[in-house]
Amino acid sequence: MPSLILTLSPLVPDLRAFCITTCHTFTVKRHSSSKRWQARQQKDRYTREATVQGLKSRAAFKLLQIDEKYRIFRSGQTVVDLGYAPGSWSQVAVDRTKPNGRVLGVDIIPAQPPRGVSTIQGNFLSAEVQKYVQGFLCDPRRGRPYEDGYIMPGRGSEDFSQHALDIEAGNPGANRESDSELKTVDVVLSDMMMNTSGVSFKDHAGSMDLCHAALQFGYNVLKTGGNFVCKFYQGAEDKELEKQLRELFRRVHRLKPESSRNVCAAHESIIGVR
Repeated sequence: MPSLILTLSPLVPDLRAFCITTCHTFTVKRHSSSKRWQARQQKDRYTREATVQGLKSRAAFKLLQIDEKYRIFRSGQTVVDLGYAPGSWSQVAVDRTKPNGRVLGVDIIPAQPPRGVSTIQGNFLSAEVQKYVQGFLCDPRRGRPYEDGYIMPGRGSEDFSQHALDIEAGNPGANRESDSELKTVDVVLSDMMMNTSGVSFKDHAGSMDLCHAALQFGYNVLKTGGNFVCKFYQGAEDKELEKQLRELFRRVHRLKPESSRNVCAAHESIIGVR
């Protein structure tokens, strides 16, 4: 039976040239894109103002504009910021709830906590992480500032993986709270967004999953009169989300803040006010 022999040797020089050319083109394009992004950042007034004010990002102005319009924050409130990294929404929450408010940020991404913010690193979609967050919130003193400006134990970043065994082992008090004891939160913020794929319906579906998870958490922990703010990617299912909020909150508003970029036309915020 005849043998079939393939040889790639003659193609190697051409292949190498192709790779060099392609990689060079990719690098040039990436460099060009980076320069355009930097130029846009320098021209953007909200980015410049965020730098001047020491804010983590320009996203802070979205929440500031929401609060100016709907007054969701008050002094002394407990606020949970889901998907807090890098922390600009948490910075706004700390400022608007001072002097004795408490702010807890939750994110799967490790990040340096903003001043005055307690944080938990973990996947919020995990039931175990949510239980730990609720356990943290059940102690009204935890994460709250002292009168002299220091933070009660719980200040800073906590890695959920360090506490998972306590919950699984039935740590006293971890799962024994009644419904009334769980409702300790005044404001739930959700800036959670999945990594976009560029496929609109897929990105929208992922956004809705995160919004529904945040809303379910809010339903479990919000006090009577509590407020809910959620950013989402527009699409066919957002009307259903709005309908659910209208069943739970006295007033519901959809808003695209003035500080939102024009290129982010698909992003919108929805606010539930009890």
